[in-house]
Amino acid sequence: MPSSTGYAKVNGLEMYYEQHGGADGSKRPLVLLHGGVLTVDLTFGAVLPALSESLAGRRLVAPELQGHGHTADTDRAMTVPNLASDVVALLDELGIPQADLFGFSLGGLTALEVAVRHPERVGRLVLASTHYHQDGYHDEVRTPDYSSPLLPSQDDFREMTDAYKAVAPDPEHFQDFLAKCSTAAQAPLPWTSDDLHALSSPTLLVIGDTDFVRVEHAAEMQRLIPSARLAVLPGTTHMSLMRRTALLLPMLEEFLG
Repeated sequence: MPSSTGYAKVNGLEMYYEQHGGADGSKRPLVLLHGGVLTVDLTFGAVLPALSESLAGRRLVAPELQGHGHTADTDRAMTVPNLASDVVALLDELGIPQADLFGFSLGGLTALEVAVRHPERVGRLVLASTHYHQDGYHDEVRTPDYSSPLLPSQDDFREMTDAYKAVAPDPEHFQDFLAKCSTAAQAPLPWTSDDLHALSSPTLLVIGDTDFVRVEHAAEMQRLIPSARLAVLPGTTHMSLMRRTALLLPMLEEFLG
């Protein structure tokens, strides 16, 4: 359970966020950014309790992005730059000058945009299942073939639907929201190889060996980002990555601690 929850007025949103762990002002907060169509709990539920305990004293902040979970959608386009702008505005609202960022999938794209455009706001950067160019995805992900084992199953979609309807301000908005997320996921990404090469934050890249992201693309990102580390988790799909706690937690504790 979070130690507190709240809503922040940012860029026309009533943005929901949770806070976990302590509030040691001498330690950089950690901001956790969930995946597309997911909630904080669906993305980080398996890892957050142990991470909060192992990073004792650290303030953990987990918002829900535009249209996701408790945060109502607006008429604004859902784009990576817009989502990143919301995160920066939330940091301002919470009085956080600099934070470590841990983003998964759409949350990873958002974290990367914050790090590229606002490097002074980011300490350490964890990008899970994150690409920097659309050809970083496997073909069957960019042009969905729902028979592919790389893609979410019917049970995964049912879980997403149930989680949304349980907390969303407008539970009947799910199909429109899903279409908006799909458009955001397929849009051109706003970075070049030079942007990655200019990153100043120590960076940990994590993907599954059968993720949406091609292993070769993740290896290219590691070469481009100065001193980046890359972990490829065996036997791991996109949807299972954040539940591989036995593999994730030691890496996260060492990198973030």
